Amino acid sequence: QVQLVESGGGLVQPGGSLRLSCAASGIISSFNVMGWYRQAPGKARELVANINSGGSTNYADSVKGRFAISRENAKNTLFLQMNSLKAEDTAVYYCNLFDYFRRDNYWGQGTQVTVSS
Repeated sequence: QVQLVESGGGLVQPGGSLRLSCAASGIISSFNVMGWYRQAPGKARELVANINSGGSTNYADSVKGRFAISRENAKNTLFLQMNSLKAEDTAVYYCNLFDYFRRDNYWGQGTQVTVSS
């Protein structure tokens, strides 16, 4: 069973920065994609950014130029560096892993990010 554990959320002022981390454990094939999604109150969960095991990245338009996703394959760890945060970035952020070989999809428990003065 694969487990994803997020950390790094919190309260930050507009214009500030936060760095989220996600540690994956369990049996994971080397052919996968990891990503961050977020869900604000009353809204659908949306993709923020993802990165595959080859290093190719994809970002939502709303975060391009402000957020950077990265991963350490050897440790199955995912990061999201969030800069120039805005109030509209406030949401619960979820780590996701899709294992292409096993065709399995996994979610973390989520971490709250609040951007407010």
